[in-house]
Amino acid sequence: MTDLPDASHFSHVTDWVFDLDNTLYPHHTNLFSQIDVKMTAYVSELLSVPREEARALQKALYLEYGTTLKGLMERHAIDSDDFLEKVHDIDYSWLVPDPVLGAAIRQLPGRKFIFTNGDRGHAERTARQLGILDHFDDIFDIVAAGLTPKPARETYDKFAELYKIVGPNAAMFEDLARNLSAPKALGMTTVLIVPRNFEPTFAEIWERDLERSDDVDFVTDNLPEFLNSLVDAFNA
Repeated sequence: MTDLPDASHFSHVTDWVFDLDNTLYPHHTNLFSQIDVKMTAYVSELLSVPREEARALQKALYLEYGTTLKGLMERHAIDSDDFLEKVHDIDYSWLVPDPVLGAAIRQLPGRKFIFTNGDRGHAERTARQLGILDHFDDIFDIVAAGLTPKPARETYDKFAELYKIVGPNAAMFEDLARNLSAPKALGMTTVLIVPRNFEPTFAEIWERDLERSDDVDFVTDNLPEFLNSLVDAFNA
């Protein structure tokens, strides 16, 4: 959908940071829809309200607190472990292994991390099904973040401090533009992953994030192709 990047913009990168859901697998896979349904069911059962009301509240919490989990903890003091276990009890066979993506990640020079608002178990199961888990140095999940989700700046600071990451030496790949504001402020090169054949008319998240477009250095709807273009240039 866009021209492939000039690799010189990434020649300095020693730390490659990837969001998980709708970033390391294509948006059209729709894996997250299973989690979404589980979260609605959780809210419905917790508050004894119809699913329609539960879904509306779930989305309101997400917008106000960054994650449904954070909102439920703030308002209802739920057990985070119980929530994470229940909403990530999904079928991962929806994911098709991606050897092209795996090869590209493996060949990137430096360290590679998954940085997710989900939990480690979900990230591991997802990456394992994709065939890319072994190519990452570590996973920074919502528990490691102290249950404070992206886009909170303190969470990125905690991540950077833990792994001794210097912002200008890192690149971050995300499907939500608002989650790239803090990385951009830290000096990271930022890449927004959008759905294949992307059009703004059917990408509500992007519409909400238009005002943050200055935080996005690159946009792609094909992560494996994007990374492979970098690898090829680095190896040329």
